[in-house]
Amino acid sequence: MKQENSQWPRRKFITTGLQVGGLAVVAASPVNVFGNKAIEATAYTVGQISDMIFKETGFKGIANTVDTIKAGSSDMKVTGIVTTMFPTIKVIHKAIELKANLLIVHEPTFYSGNIEEKKWAKSSEVIDRKTKLLNDNNITIWRAHDSWHTIKPDGITNGVIKKIGWENYYKGEKTFTIPSASLKQLVKYLKQKMDIEHVRIVGDKDDKISKVSLLPGAWGGVEQMNAIINDKPDVLIVGEVSEWETAEYVRDARALGDNISLIILGHAMSEEPGMQWIAEWLQPKLPGLPITHIVSGNPLKWV
Repeated sequence: MKQENSQWPRRKFITTGLQVGGLAVVAASPVNVFGNKAIEATAYTVGQISDMIFKETGFKGIANTVDTIKAGSSDMKVTGIVTTMFPTIKVIHKAIELKANLLIVHEPTFYSGNIEEKKWAKSSEVIDRKTKLLNDNNITIWRAHDSWHTIKPDGITNGVIKKIGWENYYKGEKTFTIPSASLKQLVKYLKQKMDIEHVRIVGDKDDKISKVSLLPGAWGGVEQMNAIINDKPDVLIVGEVSEWETAEYVRDARALGDNISLIILGHAMSEEPGMQWIAEWLQPKLPGLPITHIVSGNPLKWV
């Protein structure tokens, strides 16, 4: 989605376990981040967990953030956590099966980037039924957007880097150099590593790629185009674009002789690895609490 009312830029239904042979993990070497007195796993509340994430990520913008509870209560005792990009109906049902009552999500629950996500709709049966499903099953949803983009390196981008195996090239900046490959080879590699069926491109499949700008999610056209202008990459890799902005800029730049290509991964799929990473990051901080990542998937199909 487009940038929200916050100062931080935005990112096959599969469950991914964090332990061989199981979906959930109990940390082998727990790190107590709640002070000197350990809290029993059964006593974690949603509020304690969200406060811990704010503290551990270094996030300071709590007064004006979208990182708030979208359903449920901060006082609820947590029995298990599911992390995901979008809390779809399918993801919610899977969380119910897992007896996980806290969903930590990156994107909106009720289809709006405003802090109060339901205000846009005067009446919606979809919102009402989704709310009822959550309430009937005592599920709380807390959004980790601004805080997860604040941690250094950026939590979403770092998760993508880990997923595609570029740790040796990424140094915390959005633009970096990878071993030379053709655009076709790079696209094939990204699709395989990120489990993406289709991507869109602007460019020639034989273009040589070495310098990459990686902006998963929806940074907005201005940020995307400025990355091209300032960093001069061979390819810009993004989650989504406004087609009248970045895609047209790259098309014209190429027509004028510039060596620039564009890869559009899809918003959900481009940021999902970052929410897998938050599950792994949380594991040692919440000893004894089952934490599972569920891929929300791409809502769009090709016909």
